[in-house]
Amino acid sequence: MRITHGFRPLGTPHAVTIGNFDGLHLGHQAMLARLMDVARARGLPSCVLSFEPHPREFFAPEQAPARLSTLREKAEHLARLGIDRLHVCRFDRAFAALSAEAFIDQVLGATLQARYVLVGDDFRYGARRAGDFALLHEKGRLLGFDAEHLPTVEVDGERSSSTAVRAALAAGDLEHAARLLGRPYSISGRVVHGDKLGRDIGFPTANIQLKHNRPPLLGIFAVELCGLDGAPLPGVASLGKRPTVKGADALPVLEVHLFDFQAEIYGRRVRVDFLHKLRDEEKYPDLDALVAQIRRDVDNARQFLAKIK
Repeated sequence: MRITHGFRPLGTPHAVTIGNFDGLHLGHQAMLARLMDVARARGLPSCVLSFEPHPREFFAPEQAPARLSTLREKAEHLARLGIDRLHVCRFDRAFAALSAEAFIDQVLGATLQARYVLVGDDFRYGARRAGDFALLHEKGRLLGFDAEHLPTVEVDGERSSSTAVRAALAAGDLEHAARLLGRPYSISGRVVHGDKLGRDIGFPTANIQLKHNRPPLLGIFAVELCGLDGAPLPGVASLGKRPTVKGADALPVLEVHLFDFQAEIYGRRVRVDFLHKLRDEEKYPDLDALVAQIRRDVDNARQFLAKIK
């Protein structure tokens, strides 16, 4: 998959879909499947048009929702699904000021040379979100592309959306989040050096670099770690501020203790699949109490993972 940026004409007509695609849940996947079907039928490369940062992060960073996926995670998943191109527009003040008509002309027309454009049924675009599907359809006839919108995808009567996934993760219902996503929720990153406390207390951990300081879930989890040679490795993960050993202002940290595993994996890029929440974070009076709780967490995670095999 190719990743491109900006407004320079790409020189190739595309079948395009537009959105933030945060988390790439089942609703997104339905759109991508439709896009690829049309692209193949018309002999066009498929293109996802997305934005960085998320528009809500630009307009109100303190109120913006926690991200479900980084740009790299999104790109990796799109590549696995078979998308040909990810085109990223930087969402800045100039881009936010584009009128709906200018967005269609400059981005869909001049840059991507769209021949087919697929959007969700609630898609809005342009300054003050003035653009709607009627305008997209009308401009498409003038610029030479067909416009189509897809209805909402529901899972067990609930709209599959990034908002619903965030709510499930925040509530600790990882099984429901997985139903909305079509897979377990995951975080990818590089294994980096930590403060080595886990090793000192008998539970060495792989510290996974986080790209965002507001993960959509916090607590202690049964997990699998993927990306090393061989099958996924079972473990228990802590994602949070570690209140027993750090202050209230500490940044969140993702630490994974892998069962019966001793190899050094610093620098490796891995993916942590969150399968079940065991409990919330707690502050313990001393390290002995913390170690006793970690032993219970390890036992509980082992029991859960054994049941699902």
